[in-house]
Amino acid sequence: MKKLILIAVALFALQVSAQEEKKEKHNRGERGERMMNLSAEEMATFQTKKMTLALDLTESQQSKVQKLNLENATKRKEMMENRKAKKENGDAKKPTKEERLAMANARLDHKIAEKAKMKDILNDEQYAKWEKMQARMGKKGKRKGEGKKKGQKRGYDEGKI
Repeated sequence: MKKLILIAVALFALQVSAQEEKKEKHNRGERGERMMNLSAEEMATFQTKKMTLALDLTESQQSKVQKLNLENATKRKEMMENRKAKKENGDAKKPTKEERLAMANARLDHKIAEKAKMKDILNDEQYAKWEKMQARMGKKGKRKGEGKKKGQKRGYDEGKI
């Protein structure tokens, strides 16, 4: 009888922790929604301030980073609005393999260009810290997409883009 009660308590504890985790994920999604409602200028300013705190940027570095972040935020906002418009019009369709490859190449080209610009703006110590920050953000993005399709293989070695 004691074992049965112990098992019931353990199952209840697992259920509660799973529900809390689900709520936490939901709350993080709401934060992302709020960030998307900001203007490009507000997003760029927010991102620049976070980078200033993390990297201890000088005034001139802040203005250069602000300009770069504003370009990126404007481009991102424009792309989001285009996707949203296509979805509302019913024109949204899955991209072909060639289109996905072109988008992936464009994304990588943009990352390479951004990295070069940041290397010009930041000193060596700041740049090394910025690269670590980017690597952590990349890992977060990969974790977010995990488990979407049952049985789907992950990683670059399977030829996925």
